[in-house]
Amino acid sequence: MMSSITFSFVFVVNLLLQPIRQWLESLKIENHRLARLLCTIIPAGCPFERELKWGDRTLVHIPPLCKLNPFYEQLIEIRFKALMYLADECGEDVTQFC
Repeated sequence: MMSSITFSFVFVVNLLLQPIRQWLESLKIENHRLARLLCTIIPAGCPFERELKWGDRTLVHIPPLCKLNPFYEQLIEIRFKALMYLADECGEDVTQFC
C-alpha cells in the first residue's frame, strides 16, 4: 500500500512531466535524415538487461530498466513514427533498424 506522501510525489512528478510527454507525442517526422538518425539512436529493445556469468553459471541478472524512464513510451512511439515515415514515405527497407 502506497503512503499518501509517495502518492503525492508520483502525482506531482507526472503532472510536471505531462507537457513534455505531450510535446514528444505530437512530434511529426517529416525529414529523411532525422528519421534515420532517430531509428539509429533509439534502440529497438531495452539495452540495459544483462546477465553476468562465470562460465556457464549466472551470477547476477540485471533486469531491464527502460520502464523507469518516464519518457520510454514516447521514445518508442517516436522510433515507430520514424520507421513508418522511412517505409511509407521514402520507400526504404527498414529491416536494418529492427
